[in-house]
Amino acid sequence: MQEMEFIMKQKKEDVLCMSAEFFKLRMRSNTIGHQGQVKRKMGLTKCEYENRIDCTTAFAVSSSIQPFISLHKSELNWFYSSICHAASVILKYLNDQNRPYSAQDVFGNLQREYGFGKTTAVKALEQLNQDGKIKEKVYGKQKIYFADQSQFTAVSEADLKTLDIEISELSEKFQNVQQSCRQLEAELKELNSSMTTEEVSLEIAALNQECASHQERLQKIKSASNHVAPEDKEKVYDERKLYVKEWKRRKRMVGDLTDAVLEGYPKSRKQFYEEIGIETDEDHMVTMPDV
Repeated sequence: MQEMEFIMKQKKEDVLCMSAEFFKLRMRSNTIGHQGQVKRKMGLTKCEYENRIDCTTAFAVSSSIQPFISLHKSELNWFYSSICHAASVILKYLNDQNRPYSAQDVFGNLQREYGFGKTTAVKALEQLNQDGKIKEKVYGKQKIYFADQSQFTAVSEADLKTLDIEISELSEKFQNVQQSCRQLEAELKELNSSMTTEEVSLEIAALNQECASHQERLQKIKSASNHVAPEDKEKVYDERKLYVKEWKRRKRMVGDLTDAVLEGYPKSRKQFYEEIGIETDEDHMVTMPDV
């Protein structure tokens, strides 16, 4: 009897080793072309290959290590430890947040900090649900996981009101701090955009030098003997007004004449001016001064 149990144990270990080797090669062959490499590596015919798939699949389904059957013992231990670590992290996260999450949400929220993959997160959630540590709700194709509410003590209405008051106070405090931060940021931005003490000193020196130059020029003008008399200055202004007035009158006359001609002229005003040789103020970028 003992000999028979020993033989059965050895057979079981042989099946596990052969199934593990086969599954490892099977998982590495993702295409039909690679399946030929598996058959040659295992020394199997096509029929034996298909039978081995059915056999090893049935063995995997009947065992609790289906996702890990293709791994070596050391790899299996490492993978199992990573699942346990992810499960502990996820359990703490769900209990702390105490709100529903999908597997994708859990993976997205924890992946950056803890570095485990989506498959690990899914397996950890399923294991936690099987162990009764968390709860699962299925909505169509979507699975939602949340903390087991039975582990939390019931909260009375008075406690809820106290928490609401505390939340309100903290929210008000947060808004005040946020407003203070905005004011400080605005002040910092203003200070960063303003001139430094050294820059102000250099600017003052440059302005003093410019003022001295203007003072020197003003002094030279005041000390000159060839000043224009007020009567001569007024005469120059009167002549300027006369000439500008005449300029406007003649320009208006030319405009009226060309308008009369252009009523029967088949071309544009610009082409007409080019043909008769008229150059306008605009051609020479001349602006008529105000009187």
